[in-house]
Amino acid sequence: MRAIIPVAGIGTRLKPHTFSTPKVLLNVGGKPILGHILDKLLEENITKATFVIGYLGNMIKEYVVSEYPQVQSDFVEQESMEGLGHAIYTAIPTFDEDEIFVILGDTVFDVNLKDVFKRKQSALGVKSVDDPRRFGVAVVKEGLIQKLVEKPQTPISNLALVGLYYFSDAEKLKKALIELVEKDIRTQNELQFTDAIQLMITAGEKISTFLVDGWYDCGKPETLLSTNKFLLDKNPSAKVFVNVVINDPVFIADDAEIENSIIGPYATIGSGAKINECIIKNSIVGTNAQVAKTLLDNSIVGRNTIVKGIFKRLNSGDSSEIDFY
Repeated sequence: MRAIIPVAGIGTRLKPHTFSTPKVLLNVGGKPILGHILDKLLEENITKATFVIGYLGNMIKEYVVSEYPQVQSDFVEQESMEGLGHAIYTAIPTFDEDEIFVILGDTVFDVNLKDVFKRKQSALGVKSVDDPRRFGVAVVKEGLIQKLVEKPQTPISNLALVGLYYFSDAEKLKKALIELVEKDIRTQNELQFTDAIQLMITAGEKISTFLVDGWYDCGKPETLLSTNKFLLDKNPSAKVFVNVVINDPVFIADDAEIENSIIGPYATIGSGAKINECIIKNSIVGTNAQVAKTLLDNSIVGRNTIVKGIFKRLNSGDSSEIDFY
């Protein structure tokens, strides 16, 4: 099976962090979002992956090649941002397996995929939500999807698509994607992946759903922090420092330096970070950041950032220097 992972997006809602770092490389729970995705794929013995890159794509390529050499990786560039359907369409030349698993690059998930794959029937991951207007939704009857609608303003289903798509027949997916692009079928001025899947359903493909309760979005600062909490609850790290109080769960990189501080709960401290005389909780501190004499709560500090001063709430981008007076 081959995984297709679209990671070309700019990550507008996570600015200023995404000015200099691709969204999928933002640290959450001790490693980049993409790292958590690839760990899960390797657990499922999926060792082939196509990455649809665009914005800051070289950084993504460098990360995957250096950190995941066990993954047979292909990289294709989405030269124009015309929607998720177009992104998956650009990956067609790499469709070398009968089965295709598409996963969105900003999705951390916790679900038993083995049960999904062994049925050998195309299936989409869904989660019941209170407000489906922000999502693509599935209308299901007798266990099969009858209709897909992108961001419906009038609720017709509360089963939101969560960014996990399994296809048992790559040729049928390929045919639908080509039809989508050649006929220029657009919704909200974009080539939507849901429209391509709808073409498959209309042509007779039986597509079911599987429930994903463990779905964690990383698209906004507040959801990035909530996903950080989930991951730390699952995999806390045990560290001891002199004159430092650790309130688990936390993640602290091995080479981070911390003095005279209180860390946690739910703090992620990146590689090379230096922390002195701080209280840090519910926050993410990036690689090589320096934080001194500060309280951080519900904050995200980018890479190579210097923060020093008094107690504030903060959401800073990479390569910043901030003084509080």
